[in-house]
Amino acid sequence: MTKKEDNDTAQLDTSPVDIWVGVPLGGGQMKDPVAPNDIRRWSQGMQNCNPLYYDEEIAEAAESRFGELVAPQSFAVCTDDSHGAAPAIQGNIPGTHMLFGGDEWWFYGPRIRPGDKITRSRMLFDYKVSQTGFAGPTMFSRGDTEYVNQGGEFICKQRSTSIRYLAEEARNRAQFNEETDPTWTEEQLIEIERKKMAYFERVQDEQHQRKLNVLAGEQLPERLIGPHSVASFTTEWRAYPFTIWHTFRPDGLPSSLYEAGWLPEMSRDFGKGAIDPTHLDGLYHGPSRGHVQPEYAQLIGLPRAYGYGASMGAWILDYINLWGGAWSDIIHSKFSYRTPAMTGDLTILNGEISSVREDTMTGQPLAVVQVRMTNQNDDVLATGGAEVRLPTLELPLAGKR
Repeated sequence: MTKKEDNDTAQLDTSPVDIWVGVPLGGGQMKDPVAPNDIRRWSQGMQNCNPLYYDEEIAEAAESRFGELVAPQSFAVCTDDSHGAAPAIQGNIPGTHMLFGGDEWWFYGPRIRPGDKITRSRMLFDYKVSQTGFAGPTMFSRGDTEYVNQGGEFICKQRSTSIRYLAEEARNRAQFNEETDPTWTEEQLIEIERKKMAYFERVQDEQHQRKLNVLAGEQLPERLIGPHSVASFTTEWRAYPFTIWHTFRPDGLPSSLYEAGWLPEMSRDFGKGAIDPTHLDGLYHGPSRGHVQPEYAQLIGLPRAYGYGASMGAWILDYINLWGGAWSDIIHSKFSYRTPAMTGDLTILNGEISSVREDTMTGQPLAVVQVRMTNQNDDVLATGGAEVRLPTLELPLAGKR
């Protein structure tokens, strides 16, 4: 419900959210184990060209750490049916939409491999309401998703921040007004592709190397993604298994995700979906259609088709993993997302090592990596940092499980 004060300032009634805080939440669980092509499709969708994630001959090489295909650490989010955001979208607030506000991850060591059956537990952690220039009263809610494999091993925990706001208020404020994609010259596009190729040539050259002698102040190589398009956003979307018909089944626990107050145009129709599953797809119909259909992006206050917060998070985790190599492990990361990537824009990632210390648990070096994600206009898309456990010469091969 929306309340108005005497000065006609929109307000959010968050009381429907309160009853969901701290409640074990339901959702979908994957029916089938992770398949090699799930990992390959994810790498393709996120433009992660490290062959360790798609070429089994390279992944099984004698010098390879794991001796088989394993998923990048970013892969966990695609084993969920809502990008890990569902716990942060609870309680009915009519007329609202949501954007991703950030992710915090804790990784516990085990990697996801083909054959793993990943299950999740979910809970709304907390929320607060702040005034924003984008939409006035805006809820920042945080929800936790824990990822566990079939052996009971905890893979990781994700704390996702959801930005919930009144779509009408965002439209009225029209903070974004760039309704057309930027124009790129042929020379600019050639230079972008040259830089991409140089970056991935370096990744290929260093795929089996151990990242040793890392020092504070070291700069990570710059990575470019884009320019983005409806085609690239669609490729990303299809990398998430939940976008394939009936890959998940409900676990029977309660959730108000589908009654969160979505606009009618952004809601799923379960009656029609039982006949034609595209009505449950999210992209053709439902809350994600603004990502590839500009008229629905404008309905929720954005100027044109825009990218996914979960993909932004994956780009950052992949960027750090690609720098650290297969022998390094992200153990904790926390990033806030400022604005989505939009069609026609270029995404640019830069990073720096702010400190290196000894990990008291393992004796290995622990590097703190600060990452800044911007577009071609130097607008900030995301910022944050991660702790990366680095290898030593003595670190043994992990081998096949």
